[in-house]
Amino acid sequence: MKLFIQIPCLNEEATLPAVLDDLPKQIAGIAEIQVLVIDDGCTDRTVEVARRHGVNHILSFTGNRGLGNAFACGFDYCLRHGADIIVNTDGDNQYFGGDIPRLVQPILEHRADLVIGDREPEKVPHFSFIKKKMQTLGSYVVSRLANLKVPDVASGFKAYSREAAMRFALSTDFDHTVDHVIQAGQKRIITVSIPIKTNEKLRESRLFSNIGVFITHSLSIMLRVYSSFRAMKIFSSLGMVIFGAGFLIGMRFLYKFFFTIDGGKEHVQSLILAAILMLAGFQMILTGIVADLINSSRGILEDVSYRVRRMELEQSGRNKP
Repeated sequence: MKLFIQIPCLNEEATLPAVLDDLPKQIAGIAEIQVLVIDDGCTDRTVEVARRHGVNHILSFTGNRGLGNAFACGFDYCLRHGADIIVNTDGDNQYFGGDIPRLVQPILEHRADLVIGDREPEKVPHFSFIKKKMQTLGSYVVSRLANLKVPDVASGFKAYSREAAMRFALSTDFDHTVDHVIQAGQKRIITVSIPIKTNEKLRESRLFSNIGVFITHSLSIMLRVYSSFRAMKIFSSLGMVIFGAGFLIGMRFLYKFFFTIDGGKEHVQSLILAAILMLAGFQMILTGIVADLINSSRGILEDVSYRVRRMELEQSGRNKP
């Protein structure tokens, strides 16, 4: 059983040594542990620090490509080098590397394919009151969308089985946390959460400048990823609401037309509004049907991609000396 620990980095020369020093050297049930440092356009001595600490696997980009892209490329690298389990941690030393044995245990015991480290945000001392509440609320909303129970959706400390890693598709270059939780729920990937320790904060997050930016990006990812799986439900529900509003306004006009003295002449605007709303609602329902057909095709393409990736990895494994 081979474990790869991947660490996406953007100018982490100051914090990377602490991250690498915390990583376990051996884990029961794991025959080999490898570390991959992903150089996402670093302009400092991050790569040099990694090599000095004995890291043999370094994936470098010529410029910053975003955490989502770095994560996906790291997955591909780990899989091609025979990873059976992939653990992702951050280069800012937020997560305690000593928790990795506990993180991979559910996968080793075949109880899960995705394990998410739960920082228990309400207990993290350096999180502000607003951040704690937003993390809790965001995790609740995403858990409902994914039909999973994930107490800390924003946690980047995760362990993936080889099978799970091959099934995830990249849909954003901003972050993978919300995206992967929703995908895990919709693709029926068995997911569990375990409490983990967080280290003292060493620097501010570079992923977003403030909590407002993070919320905005996360909401857009939620909507895009969830709608890609449940387009019919979203568009049909909105369409029915709009169509129903138009229908009620239309019925009001008909009542005025048949049962009032003026015959509804003063309510022609209501008739126009009713027609517009009913037409818009009907079009949204049709849009939902078309989007659902597109999503079905997307599901087939993802399945084909998964099978091709699996065949490529099996072939590369057979060709290794």
